[in-house]
Parts: sequence; structure tokens; C-alpha cells
Amino acid sequence: MADFRANTVYTSSSLRSRSHPVTEPVFQFEEFELHCGRFQLLRKGRPLRVEPKPLELLILLVSRQGHLVSRREIVEKLWESDVFVDTDHSINTAIRKLRYLLRDDSETPKYIETVTGMGYRFVASVSLVAPVSPVAPPSAVAPALPPEDTPEPSPAAVSPPVSPPRRKALAWYMGVGVCIVIALGSVVLYRVLHGWPDRRLEVKYTQLTDFTDSAVAPTLSPDGHLLAFIRGGDAFLTADQIYVKMLPNGEARRVTDDSRPKYGPAFSPDGSEIAYTVMDVPGPVFNTYAVSALGGEPHLLLKNAAGLVWLDSGRLLFSEIRGGIHLGVVTATVTRAGQRDIYFPAHERGMAHYSSPSPDRHWALVVEMKGDGDWGQCRLVDLDGQHKERLVGPMGACTSAGWSPDAEWMYFTAWIDGKSHIWRQRFSGGAPEQITFGPTEEEGVAIEPDGRALITSVGVHESAIWIHERSGQRQLSSEGDVASWPVFSPDAGVLYYLLRRGEGPGAELWRTMLDSGKSETVLSGISMTAFDISSDGKQVLYATAADGKAPLFVAPLDRSVPATKLSIFDAQSPHFGDQGKILFQRTEGSNNYLERMNPDGSHGSRVFQYPIAEFQSVSPGRHWAIVNVAGTQEGNRIAIMAIPLDGGVPRRICASYCVPMWSPDGKYLFVPVEDPSRTDPGRSLAIPLGPGETLPILPAGGIAPSAEPDVVRGAKSVARGELTPGTDPEHYAWVNTTVHRNLYRISLP
Repeated sequence: MADFRANTVYTSSSLRSRSHPVTEPVFQFEEFELHCGRFQLLRKGRPLRVEPKPLELLILLVSRQGHLVSRREIVEKLWESDVFVDTDHSINTAIRKLRYLLRDDSETPKYIETVTGMGYRFVASVSLVAPVSPVAPPSAVAPALPPEDTPEPSPAAVSPPVSPPRRKALAWYMGVGVCIVIALGSVVLYRVLHGWPDRRLEVKYTQLTDFTDSAVAPTLSPDGHLLAFIRGGDAFLTADQIYVKMLPNGEARRVTDDSRPKYGPAFSPDGSEIAYTVMDVPGPVFNTYAVSALGGEPHLLLKNAAGLVWLDSGRLLFSEIRGGIHLGVVTATVTRAGQRDIYFPAHERGMAHYSSPSPDRHWALVVEMKGDGDWGQCRLVDLDGQHKERLVGPMGACTSAGWSPDAEWMYFTAWIDGKSHIWRQRFSGGAPEQITFGPTEEEGVAIEPDGRALITSVGVHESAIWIHERSGQRQLSSEGDVASWPVFSPDAGVLYYLLRRGEGPGAELWRTMLDSGKSETVLSGISMTAFDISSDGKQVLYATAADGKAPLFVAPLDRSVPATKLSIFDAQSPHFGDQGKILFQRTEGSNNYLERMNPDGSHGSRVFQYPIAEFQSVSPGRHWAIVNVAGTQEGNRIAIMAIPLDGGVPRRICASYCVPMWSPDGKYLFVPVEDPSRTDPGRSLAIPLGPGETLPILPAGGIAPSAEPDVVRGAKSVARGELTPGTDPEHYAWVNTTVHRNLYRISLP
């Protein structure tokens, strides 16, 4: 396969270097266009996110439209000598992904027909939209003179003239051939430019699960025979369930039926139980439960304990909350005997969620959130307390870590420039080195007992903005991009959102006119990480740095004048505030505070004197700010509070952690009460507000998870847990995220 692709690149380069350029071939079928030169699939003019292997396979099938393409031919052309060992499984997976993208049905195929036991046939009508220009007219190429000892060809060996119909067919197949050459050449060029797995590392992939949705958070039993994971798209605080699978080929089966937010499955030393962290209410926020590896009812293992793992049969390593949401690492027995602090983040908002102990139990890798609530770089801590902790791994958002059995290597998954990949670093020192590359992402690391391979979740995610109205629901943004942070204009006629189409920490601000469906960039070329729309709908306030510490900017939405740089620095979560001021979160010492300031940097002050964990939002009329007070007023309980900006009594909104959202006209407050999962969109309550954004009577302890509408007078239930409110309970937008991940074994170099 390597030789075939090398020849392909050479041929493609040769064709492009001729004096007569090759027009990019584009195949069209139904609402789709397949651009070979750009190596891209479009639906209704919008690009789709397609993994390279399925796209290569689609090019092959489309180019042979109407003809059977055998599985053997597919293997020879696309998979022979490649990294995937199980080619039958890989072909099945690629076909399934193509059918998902094309919205095809294997029973009544519109595009890809399965010929049982043989292969596949592309059955849709295909047209060549951009035919291939001839490489050179025959008359323009002088025939080479044969050597003197070459016999003159016989009449039978001379090709007959090509008739017009055959010439047309020949042009078609020539276009098809060049399409494959260019497309496969593009794949090789992409791999070279973007750094796909370095063949010198001899990294090999073996697929372990085959879900049409997702599997994440892998962990192995001590003997390496049993694999536990979460069946869903999110590994952290998810309502999805824990599954187990015997390796290598056992059937996956569910072992929990627990709708509470959870994370961090870990096996007991004998492999009989799986511990996992749950967010409980009321506090302590995090508790650890355990369930039999065979399934059954979970039981409470340890209160105020998160990310729990066993150091041995009698001693545990876990994180606990000391105050607010300050989460640090400790060690103790299951009865908390001999408890000893290991590491607490310096910032009071810091949260050390996971710990991975070294095989000799002298060190641990800590995965933590920083003071701004984002994941930080991983940290190496000494369990014996003899050495100072230090940062390790790549300089990115580290979300998981593990060790080789001989403790020589530390492994990490880290998000850098919008992509999550696997890295490793020697414990003895040296720079981190990247192991996996490319358009797919990896998350989670479970090292096999022999140290020869690790298990991780491999796949892609894409998102699109959808809107729900009384007449139904419709998609607003393009699939294949990463869309986030939808916000309605004050009149609810425009939806603003961030759209990221490449790698990098930020995204461009886009808007869609809801009446016409027209979408456009607002400030082209400006990469943002946060934004807010003014109450009159005429300005946007935004931040551009990944860490939120760059100057803020204000720009008119009609683009009449350039953006204005504000004299406000080190600001996080910026919002337009009351009386023309800017509201934002700022770190001072080890705490965060909510502050307000004039745009020119003058008259800065704290909104209130006590610290907060995070600033979430401000109401449309700028009467209320929603903040997480981190439980400083009520022991260890999270307190999501509405703080009146013009003075008055704060109001508790939720009994547990939540992110309330205001309707753009200030008439409703939407409060999530059930988290979304793989099988359920979740649920929210739409709570009507009085004149001037007056809050109604709420439960003294806040609205509890799973609360019904009768908890607040006039409230209505909305069948979505994460949304952006519109003008009423039937009008809202949401980010529809599709995650395709499966668990793979990756050999270690």
C-alpha cells in the first residue's frame, strides 16, 4: 500500500505539472457533491466532516458507479498493509459511517447497495460536474522515435481510431481515474502536512468496540481481561451508563442504571467492583459509589470523594472538597483512617478531579481544572511528600493520564488547538512527544498490564445549531463544523453563535437571520472565545485570547466602524452590565470576584465582596447576574445565585449545579432539571418572570434536579436540558452535537 500511494503521489504531481492543467473533477449525485481535488464531500453546498477512510471508499464507489466493487478490491486499494488489522471490520465501519452521512438505508439503499458476500455497488445516478481537461491534445505530443533495433509494429498491434461515443466514455473513465489519483494523492499530502501517525513509531490500531454512537472513559481491570467504559459521548459528569466488556471479543453489557452525573470508573484491586464518582445533592457535591462488575445496585463507598482509585487493597487515593468547590487529592482507608493531604490547587476554584498513581505508588499524575474552570496542564505529585509538585506533559488541556508498568513513561490526552491527541513523556525527564495525529481525536488512556499497548477512545465530533419553533424544528448552521454558544438578539430575529472550521482555540462569530435563513460572518477573521450582545442589539463585546486575559473589544454589529479596544485586562466571562459598565470575572490572589468597570478602565469595583467560583450570565435588562458562589455561604454546597445588580437580596436558583438561561425579552428564566444523555435530550423548566425581571417565589433550597413544573407557579416543562431560550417555552435553540467514538487498542512504540 505504501508503494501504491507513493506512485499515486508521483502520478498526481506529474499530471498537475503538465502545461495543460487538470480541472478538478467533481461528482454530483442527488444533493451531494464529491470534490476530488479538495478531498471533500458537500451536501447542498455545505461541507460535511468525513473521516479519510470512509471518504476514500466513497470516491472508489462513486467512480465505479453501477459496478460491483468487491471487498477484496477495497482492501487492496485502501487497507492493504495499513494500520488497521481487522479489514473486514474496518470496511463495515466505513460503510456504516457513509450511510449515516448520506442518510442511506441498507434495507432500501438509495446510494450504497450491499451485494451479500461480494461487495458494494453505488446505485445512485452520478454526473461529472467538472470534467477533466485532457492532459494534452494528441497532436501536440510528438511520438517518440523507436530505437533502430525495435521492430515495426504489426497492423494488429495498432489501436483503431476512437469513435465519438467511445471517446466520450473514455473521457468519463479518464476523469474517474484522475479523480482517484488526485483524491488519494490528496490523502497522502494531507497526512504529510498534518502529521498523521509517524510510521517510524509503528503505531497500530485494533478496534475493540463497534457502536454507532460512542464509547469513552476506558479503564482496565488489574489483570487486563475486563474493560469498563461509559457508553456515551462525554467522559465527564455524564448521565450515560457504565458498560463492561471481556477482552478481546466479549459482548458489551451495561452494569449501571444510574441517571446522576458521573465520571471516572475504576476497578477494585480484585476486579470485582467498579467505583465511579457521582454528583449528589445536597452536598457534599461528589460521592463515590461502587457497583459489581457483573452489574446490580450500586452502593455508597465513600462520601465527599471523587476520582477514587485504589493504591492497594486497604488504601485509597481520591479527591475531596475542603470548602466551596476546592477539590484536592488525599489518601486514606475506606473508613478515612490515616488520612493525609497530597495536593490541593493554589486557587480556591481549582479542582483536582482525577489522580493516576504510578506502579510503585510513590507518585501520581493529577488532572485538574484551573481557577477559570478550564482544564489545565497535568501535574506530577509526590505521594510520599518528599518532592515539590510540577507540571508535566504537553502545554494544553490535559483530560486523562496514565503510566507504563515500569513507570518509565507517562501518558496523557491533551487538547491543543481544538484537537485531543495522545502524548507521552519520560518520567526521568525530556520533552513530551506526540503519539497520535490527524483529524480523529483520542481521549482517555488505559495502559495494558504488559505495557505493550494502551486503550483509548478514538473518533470525531461535530455540532450544528438547531432551532425549535411552534411549527417544528430546523437546522441553522452547517454540519461538519464545530458550533457553540448560540445567543438570540434582543428581538429574537437573529441567532448569533461561534463557528470553528479549523484548529485553534477560538472561533468566528456568525449570525443567521431566522426569517430568511441567511447566514453570514459578523467579524470575519476575528477568532473569539467569548462574546455578549448589547441590550439594544447594536454592539458585540468579545474576548480573543484562549485564557481570557487579553484586552476586551467592542464592535458595532453593522460593521460600520472598526472594533474598539477596551482598557480592561485580565477579564474572564465579559458581559455588558448595568449603567453602561462592563461586568466580568477577575482572579485576585487565589479567588475569583465579580467586578464592574467603565469601558475606559475607570471606576472599577467589585459587585460584592465575597468570592465566586464562576460568573455565568447577566439578565437582558441587566437587573440580575447569575453566579456560582461555590458554597461559601453554606458549607460545601454549590450555590447558584441570582445577584441583584442594583442592590437587594440574592436568590438561590438551583439546589445543585446548573446553568440557568434568560429569554432575550427577560420574560422567562429557563432552569435545567435533567441532564441530557445518549438516549434522552434532558429537560428544563421555563419559569415566568414578573415586570422588570422580577423573580417568582422559588424553593428555599433552590430548584432540585428532576423537579416538576409545579415546583414554581406558572412553570412549564421543556423537553431539552441544554438550550438557549427564545421568546417562549416553544421557542429555543440548541447545539446538536454528534459524537462518533469507539475504543481502540494502540500499540506502543
